[in-house]
Amino acid sequence: MSKLVIVGTVAFDAIETPFGKTDKILGGAATYIGLSASNFDNVDSAAVSVVGGDFPQEYLDLLTDRGVDIEGIEIVKDGKTFFWSGKYHNDMNSRDTLATELNVLEHFNPVVPEAYKDAEIVMLGNLHPMVQQGVLDQMNKKPKLAILDTMNFWMDIALDDLLSVIKNVDVITINDEEARQLTGEYSLVVAARKIHEMGPKYVVIKKGEHGALLFHDNNMFYAPALPLEEVFDPTGAGDTFAGGFAGYLAKTGDISFENMKNAVIYGSTLASFCVEKFGTERMLTLTDEEVHKRLQQFKDLTQFEIELK
Repeated sequence: MSKLVIVGTVAFDAIETPFGKTDKILGGAATYIGLSASNFDNVDSAAVSVVGGDFPQEYLDLLTDRGVDIEGIEIVKDGKTFFWSGKYHNDMNSRDTLATELNVLEHFNPVVPEAYKDAEIVMLGNLHPMVQQGVLDQMNKKPKLAILDTMNFWMDIALDDLLSVIKNVDVITINDEEARQLTGEYSLVVAARKIHEMGPKYVVIKKGEHGALLFHDNNMFYAPALPLEEVFDPTGAGDTFAGGFAGYLAKTGDISFENMKNAVIYGSTLASFCVEKFGTERMLTLTDEEVHKRLQQFKDLTQFEIELK
């Protein structure tokens, strides 16, 4: 079994889209990453996070049932769980944050379970950069692969800390808007080159419904997003992508550029399911057969033969 450490929020979300709205439902970066990575056999994953006493045991059981070790999820019994609320615009590509309540997350000090301090792959979900660094510092040895996800919020309020942790990771996954903000470059090719210079060997730039780009040295790979009839709720799609990406690499143990192409396709495939229903709902009913069928659709979408003259 290959070990995967997942760091991020386990949270409550309240979501409104043109298709409807929810009250508080299960959310958080570590939740989506863990559920996505659970689709891979022979991957022993552990979530490192914090929740309050208001967090239902059934949600923790749900993670356990999917094979995610929850020993690293701290429960602050007299505290409240992190809460985020957002409303998506009609194009589903932009949203307004209606509420962010840090609650127990405000003073979170991650503790990596002893059994996972030798994990080959560490997936640092979106959190304060110093929390992410705190996890790397607890590992017994440098992981085979450290992957970092972040967002523009940390670029706005903790840029120096973010740049410090970026130096210590192998892969960074961010969206196109964040890549441009981080580098000041509009061209994503130039932005990726600048991010390489910051430390990561591999740069993944997510473009939502337009797919994802993978950069390594002078090599570039593009994976389209599968055209869907309906996008119900984009929440968690980026984290689901990251979970599929990390989970596939953990399963195969191959961190070459060629295999990362496959990991990007797996990440995109799993993210395409996530958006079909509210929150984590679709990921909880996903079957291996459905994943294989959609992977075939991806292959059919992108594979062609052309005679070069």
